[in-house]
Amino acid sequence: MKSKRMRGFASDNNSGIHPEVIKAIAKVNNGHVIGYGDDKYTHKAIKKIKRHFGKDIDVYFTFNGTGSNILSLKILTDSFHSIICAETSHIYVDECGAPEKFTGCKLLPVKTSNGKLTVDAIKYHMHGFDFEHHSQPKVISITQATEMGTVYTPQEIKKITDYAHKNDMFVHMDGARLSNAAISLNKSFKEITTSVNIDALSFGLTKNGAMNAEAVIFFDKEISKNCKYFRKQSAQLGSKMRFMSVQFETLLSNNLWKQYAVKANAMAKLLEEKVADIDEIKVTQNVESNGVFAIVPPEIIPKLQKEYFFYMWDESRSEVRWMTSFDTTENDIEEFVKLIKTYLK
Repeated sequence: MKSKRMRGFASDNNSGIHPEVIKAIAKVNNGHVIGYGDDKYTHKAIKKIKRHFGKDIDVYFTFNGTGSNILSLKILTDSFHSIICAETSHIYVDECGAPEKFTGCKLLPVKTSNGKLTVDAIKYHMHGFDFEHHSQPKVISITQATEMGTVYTPQEIKKITDYAHKNDMFVHMDGARLSNAAISLNKSFKEITTSVNIDALSFGLTKNGAMNAEAVIFFDKEISKNCKYFRKQSAQLGSKMRFMSVQFETLLSNNLWKQYAVKANAMAKLLEEKVADIDEIKVTQNVESNGVFAIVPPEIIPKLQKEYFFYMWDESRSEVRWMTSFDTTENDIEEFVKLIKTYLK
């Protein structure tokens, strides 16, 4: 659906690229460098990432978030394993079966009201070990921030990783919106990944001002020793990698990533505040990152979408999802809420 406004609330994937990123890409577009990641720009970007996550990590750049997820999960599993995830998770809902196709594993969804897994909820799938007729649970995959806009605290993550490791399992984190989660928690990247014993991270900056800045990070190099081969097989090895890696170098320098995530989160909170006094609108989730979920009278949704496009989340109860981005403005929020009030008259 084509909307009339320059910016909508459908997805932070719909936003543009920050000018600083465009400048950085143009700056490295000079002459020839070695392809496939053996260039000074990629080496520099990896050093920058290690400053944020720790010096002993292993980093592999990829083209997109789905690529990061399937590569991470492939490294952590064999085909007879299963992967436990939230029923709302991107790997279960929005990746067209790619995780199952690429890994051969079974995805085991967990019902959740807020997108967050707990140890108690995970236990439902913790059976059939050492029984050849059942897929063997091997990975718990969590999303930070979740698909519902909520955020795991470090303590909540640590409970899951402790439980997983006690049961000889791994924990994968889909960090497509890790920047938004870090800002929400006022924590560093390291404090919500390395320090709480995550095994593999799909780390994305595309939703935070980049063009195609995605990476897989492993926190134990022994686990990832064959990753370079699987990355090639999964068609995620970029030839002109300098243009991917320089985006990480740019956004992770001078706190640019923080500035953009702060803006996106703040705009979501502003939107929540503005609709809070509208009796016909009910916000359904805690607004902890850059997403607002709300029940909206169904008769006004198509009208609103023509002006500011956004997605339905749960049509059965008229629940929508409004996502804000680094380039969302206060005026965007003001005009959108004004339109809501106009259509409700």
